[in-house]
Amino acid sequence: MTAPSRPPLKSITSPNGMQHADRATPRTAVGEPKGVAEGVPIAIRPDPQQGDGRYPIAWLHICAPRGAVPTATSKCLCGRDRSAVGKARVLALIADHEAHRDTCPLRTPQEGRTAA
Repeated sequence: MTAPSRPPLKSITSPNGMQHADRATPRTAVGEPKGVAEGVPIAIRPDPQQGDGRYPIAWLHICAPRGAVPTATSKCLCGRDRSAVGKARVLALIADHEAHRDTCPLRTPQEGRTAA
């Protein structure tokens, strides 16, 4: 019995003399970038998603892995930055963070208040 013949392990040359690897090389881009179609300029457009005017000003980050000591951080754009370690202190910080919503100068309008 004879073994089947195997193809040679060199690159195969096409009839026009180019090797397959030569044809697969990408061309380099020359000139200005093009838009979707020929002649369409690329323009930077604003984000199409429109918000409702609300944005976050305070964050409460709680990390309580199973079997480990919980930690929490409360930050606000008004400058408030507090942290707590341990279950009792984290629960107290959560309550304090909720109470800060009513007293934060960024959330409560200062107009119309009587001066002291």
